[in-house]
Amino acid sequence: MRNTEYLLYKKFIEEHLLDFLPEIDHKSIVVYEAMKYSLSAGGKRLRPALLLGACEFCGGDIRGALPYACAIEYIHTYSLIHDDLPAMDNDVLRRGMPTNHIVFGDAIAILAGDGLLSSAFEAMSKDLLLYFDDMANLKKRVRALYEIAKGSGCRGMIAGQIADVEAEGKQCSREMLDYIHCNKTGALITAAVKAGAHIGGAGGDMLMNLTDYAENLGLAFQIADDILDVCGDENEMGKKPGADCERNKSTYPGLYGLDESRKRVSELTSTALKVLSPYYDNAEFFTSVATELATRAS
Repeated sequence: MRNTEYLLYKKFIEEHLLDFLPEIDHKSIVVYEAMKYSLSAGGKRLRPALLLGACEFCGGDIRGALPYACAIEYIHTYSLIHDDLPAMDNDVLRRGMPTNHIVFGDAIAILAGDGLLSSAFEAMSKDLLLYFDDMANLKKRVRALYEIAKGSGCRGMIAGQIADVEAEGKQCSREMLDYIHCNKTGALITAAVKAGAHIGGAGGDMLMNLTDYAENLGLAFQIADDILDVCGDENEMGKKPGADCERNKSTYPGLYGLDESRKRVSELTSTALKVLSPYYDNAEFFTSVATELATRAS
């Protein structure tokens, strides 16, 4: 992305991404190496950047939101490790590199994903301990942690992944496809924005508008990914295209074709931009992110 704020957030995150991993005993150091391998493989860092952007947009200090931004990237990375496993999507490339289980084996990859998930909640919980004498800031962070837990759990990302697995090889309604995408991908994006907004002190209309923006962005993002899986470039994607078709997954292009899918991305992006239009230039970070992500599918 060319968004200047986004690039600054991404740089800040990558400088501190490993800071919140717990110290690992040398006797089990392989799990740290496996966790670090996938965390350090690059990526857009979209979710933590959105969290920091929402925090700053709402008047907060991004340094105070950093543990939560890194935590959400730990959770996202754990989900990718598990998604790539033979029992799930059986992918051998991720971000242009061999997937975790190809390098470390299935068992270590599973445990590395588990380690990243638990490390995320350790990082956020440890941060809460700093605010026991500051009830206002403690409440903001508890709300942030709750949004991340909900978005990554069985009412969010996990729910979408379950529905995605069960829909393989079946004719899927638009309602079910939206459910899969809004949860599998959209829930953690929405959680990132809401968590950052809580830490920044948002409430009322601002929180509601940011939530609406994030929900539209999350669905548009996944539909764009569906489109890229059909006609994307392996070097740009960092993985082999066509995998969804091979596994007979339910996707927008598969059900509605590329033209209708691109139209849907455009509609969702327009709605996301409209929601934040009352904030004018103050929302430039968010509008730029939505616009740039939509152009991937054009």
